[in-house]
Amino acid sequence: MLTYRYPATGMARVLPLLGALVFSLALTSTAEGQERRHRFEVGAAGAYQNFGDRAELKGAAGFILRGGVWLPLNFSLEGEAAVSNPKDRTSPDQADVTSLSASALYNLLLGTSNSAYLKLGYGSTSFGSCPSASPPDPITCGRGGGLVAGLGFRVGVTPLVLIRGEGALNRVSSENQPEALSNFGVSVGVSLMLGSKPIPDSDGDGILNNRDRCANTPAGAQVNDLGCPADNDGDGVANGIDRCPNTALGAIVDAIGCTRDSDQDNIPDGIDKCPDSPSGVLVDATGCPRDSDGDGIADGLDRCSATPKGAVVDALGCPGDEDADGVLDGLDRCPRSPIGATVNSRGCVSGQQPRQPVTPPPTDTAAAPPPAVPAPRAATPARPAQPTGAPMVLEGVTFESGSARLQPGSYVELDSVAKVLLATPTLRVEIGGHTDNAGTSADNQHLSTLRAEAVRNYLVAKGVPFQQMVARGYGATSPRTPDTTPRGRAANRRVEIRPLPPEP
Repeated sequence: MLTYRYPATGMARVLPLLGALVFSLALTSTAEGQERRHRFEVGAAGAYQNFGDRAELKGAAGFILRGGVWLPLNFSLEGEAAVSNPKDRTSPDQADVTSLSASALYNLLLGTSNSAYLKLGYGSTSFGSCPSASPPDPITCGRGGGLVAGLGFRVGVTPLVLIRGEGALNRVSSENQPEALSNFGVSVGVSLMLGSKPIPDSDGDGILNNRDRCANTPAGAQVNDLGCPADNDGDGVANGIDRCPNTALGAIVDAIGCTRDSDQDNIPDGIDKCPDSPSGVLVDATGCPRDSDGDGIADGLDRCSATPKGAVVDALGCPGDEDADGVLDGLDRCPRSPIGATVNSRGCVSGQQPRQPVTPPPTDTAAAPPPAVPAPRAATPARPAQPTGAPMVLEGVTFESGSARLQPGSYVELDSVAKVLLATPTLRVEIGGHTDNAGTSADNQHLSTLRAEAVRNYLVAKGVPFQQMVARGYGATSPRTPDTTPRGRAANRRVEIRPLPPEP
């Protein structure tokens, strides 16, 4: 033990330097959870003690025995016994110096098996019995006690064996000397960690349980120093598991962090305000269909995306001009103008009054016959020979009154026809339009042809090849029944489909 009356001089300066070294190590090392949980520590060390000139004792080697128990929160309690036999500087005599101390330690964990520590406790030092001479030597004999403070470090050699070094300062008040003395010693030895057990990593994220703040991390997730998973895009799926790490905020994702798109419009569910958009439509940033011309047919399905406002369009979004006067249906206030007549911007011949829409009778679900017009129609072109296959009436296919505009209820049956034709590409069919006998034959022929073409156009939009179908209008030339009552006329207004013979 080194004894100084003035601790700020001599070897006592070594203690602040050792403290600076320990704290520098603590600041520059990466603090990680220890891999083992320690319970008991026993050890031995070689020590060097120097008692200074005033004590008239030379420096001497000695040994130290230690035993301690580790507590939670990186604290430990320790007892220590030190023995040395320094020689007197003025005689060959030796002194027997023993020290006993009890201290509390706070351990700074460094890396996976190393640590530094701060030590504070109380110790008692005995210099041997005092001689009977008067006055006795107040320094080299008797007993004293006081505070013990120290700094040290441990370096792991194996999981259970650690090299330990320490510097300690003992403030001693001797029973023969009222003035307190400061003693300094250094030691290097070995510590055995008894009852030490590995600290588990329950969730396998690389962060041991003693530092893991998120103990149930999913396998494969990337975690921070506290064992908690990171989620850069905030979708609830941790980095490392997230296969789509740049998901837009608010999107609904699956178990691997990728978005779902129920209607395949490229707007993910959760952001998509219209999750049932029809296939093929163009949508806005919220996933809702766009309709640039406001005709009720969404962009993407609309084959005529610049339709004038108010014009009547078909299932493809294209406006019709039933009387071919250059004024679109819906805008045409005289929709049955004679062919070739000069009309004004409202579709009417000079002096002609606009007509009101024709209201169909309650039982007419197809179309009412258009009023007769005085001008003759062009002659019907010659047709090929009638096919011999049995016709099938498309009972569910109906039109708006006096026009070739399909009613929405027709789409279900026409979709079924499209599936059959797509499944049988070698099958060629004729689509025949028929009217009742109201009106002139030219008007009936014209209207039936437009309706047959409207059906063909719808099937083409569903993917059926144009060449697989022939559209023909028969007017009122092939009635199903001679009945002229409203019921009989409704039966005669129809669309038929029949197979054609194969092309030569």
